[in-house]
Amino acid sequence: MNPPLQVVILAAGKGTRMNSALPKVLHELAGQPLLGHVLGAAAALGAARTVVVYGHGGEAVPSAFAGSGAHFVLQEPQLGTGHALREALPALAHEGITLVLYGDVPLIQPDTLRAVVSGASAGLSVLTVKLDDPTGYGRVVRDAAGRVLRIVEQRDADARVAALREVNTGILAAPAGRLAAWLARLTTDNAQSEYYLTDVIALAAAEGVAVHTSQPAQPWEVMGVNSREQLAAMERTVQRETALRLMTAGVSLADPQRLDVRGTLDCAPDVHIDVGCIFEGRVQVGPGARIGPYCVIRDSRIEAGALVAAFSHLEGAQVGSSARVGPYARLRPGAVLGQAAHVGNFVEIKATSLGEGSKANHLAYLGDAHIGRNVNVGAGTITCNYDGAHKHRTVIEDDAFIGSDTQLVAPVRVGRGATLGAGTTLTKDAPEGQLTVSRARQLSVPGWKRPSKNP
Repeated sequence: MNPPLQVVILAAGKGTRMNSALPKVLHELAGQPLLGHVLGAAAALGAARTVVVYGHGGEAVPSAFAGSGAHFVLQEPQLGTGHALREALPALAHEGITLVLYGDVPLIQPDTLRAVVSGASAGLSVLTVKLDDPTGYGRVVRDAAGRVLRIVEQRDADARVAALREVNTGILAAPAGRLAAWLARLTTDNAQSEYYLTDVIALAAAEGVAVHTSQPAQPWEVMGVNSREQLAAMERTVQRETALRLMTAGVSLADPQRLDVRGTLDCAPDVHIDVGCIFEGRVQVGPGARIGPYCVIRDSRIEAGALVAAFSHLEGAQVGSSARVGPYARLRPGAVLGQAAHVGNFVEIKATSLGEGSKANHLAYLGDAHIGRNVNVGAGTITCNYDGAHKHRTVIEDDAFIGSDTQLVAPVRVGRGATLGAGTTLTKDAPEGQLTVSRARQLSVPGWKRPSKNP
């Protein structure tokens, strides 16, 4: 039976180079805060307890993750990474394995962390990586036999050590009791007068404890965020990896570099996505569907063979198979389009179902309505669903025809097969199979002249 795992996420840094009042770990990457990504990795490992050490930003960090199940510990003042972990000790168990992560290293993958945790069963496990340019990172110093002796921070490194390319990522795991004992022995005898967590490696080696090392599958997994430039670069890394995953699964991307997924995008094979699209929350796209350029789609489901044309905005919507949306359409939460339904340019739909084969092709607002099958909604149609205090529903039954420039004052019902003449303001139910017209009488005034300006 594996020993229980507890995770400590160090997230107390101010992020001075971000030049922001927002704590660094709350800046967003691919649609969620940096810390959210790390908490997700911890959850994927099945950690029995997760502790987040925070500092700058007051209660902003705990408040942002109030429902995460993590335990939050304030580090005040901030005296280094070793001190941060010390502050977390009262919230940790004395048994099991403790894994240390960082709130500004968001791309670490669960499989990489599993290797780190596995190595801790024999003593101390450290995640390292070899970089072409190791500037700024602590160097891993080994003996002639390749055993890890210590980590030397950049500011404390001489020329020989600075030339080493294997660097410490800061991520480590160890038996909880041993780690606590090493932390108690840390000193501030270094260039920054701080308690370096990395000094536990030298303490472990001096005791003859095996120091296991492992490496990430990709170097970008251990890249940290210290500036907005680095955050922007990491965003493109995330989007590139997402694009590669989608294309491997059979999705065609017009330009993989012009895709933004800020959440989860699940696509079946033979989906085609044009340039400049943004996907937020959870979006599901069925086989053969096509997404036109510059669409924004959030928390929506698009069925097989559907088309979402250019510049359309969807949120909380369901688009049936072979349906057509846009261009320039807006589907708001609760919009449900049946099979082969059409919603055209400058049509807005909210909390409305549009039945199979029904069409609203031009310049309409349909809110709080149920629209049956094979209904034609003319240009300029509005469901007047709000009386200033309450919302009311409109029902349009199958095979109805709604003429252009019609206002349906809810609550109101249009019967099956009914026709509403153009320009109708409907305030009473329209009977099925009949023509209903409501218009002012047309007048022509002989001799009338349009007003003109004085010469």
